[in-house]
Amino acid sequence: MNSLNKHKGTADKIEIWISYGIRLILLLAVLKAIYGAQWSVLFPGLLALLLTFLPALVERKFRLSLPIEFECIFVIFVYAAVFLGEARGFYAQYWWWDVMLHTISGLNLGFMGFVILFVFFSANKIKASPILIALFSFCFAVALGAVWEIYEYGMDNVFGFNMQKSGLDDTMWDLIVDSIGALWASALGFLYIKFNRGYIVKRLIEDVVRSRSARRIQ
Repeated sequence: MNSLNKHKGTADKIEIWISYGIRLILLLAVLKAIYGAQWSVLFPGLLALLLTFLPALVERKFRLSLPIEFECIFVIFVYAAVFLGEARGFYAQYWWWDVMLHTISGLNLGFMGFVILFVFFSANKIKASPILIALFSFCFAVALGAVWEIYEYGMDNVFGFNMQKSGLDDTMWDLIVDSIGALWASALGFLYIKFNRGYIVKRLIEDVVRSRSARRIQ
């Protein structure tokens, strides 16, 4: 057990430093863009930097304790989608970049939706069947994926970006891969509740429970 806790602590530290490192890279890119008057880099870089603090803001605002994995994946996603994808042109250079990001985001959001509902379920604050919790996880992820598509549409039309590229086809494929990632996450969540299987889900649940217990003690 001590070995597992030590490994978990090391992994958490690595994820925290990854998040800090990405924020530092974005900050330096913003300062360089200001100095060089690179406005096409400045806005995506500044937006990405601000978005990386969203998980911490949500935790403080709603008194939640999200696993560090969620924050790290979210920060990496924002950096890859908003900064690398738009400011550095990765969407145009690599056809698979957008597909990869939306699949990962669907998976991550699906896990997030599952963890949120499972916390209430395990505390006996709600009553729901495993299939209903899995369905909520899926719908939660797909809904936020749709919100992201609205954001892309707004950025393209207001600021002249090219986040949607081919328009309707790009939007539909984004939603499809979002759904695939969400389906995968909700299926793993269902297996965890029904058969107590799934290392990834179990680890996320234990992280949330540990964080909530520590918050109560404080």
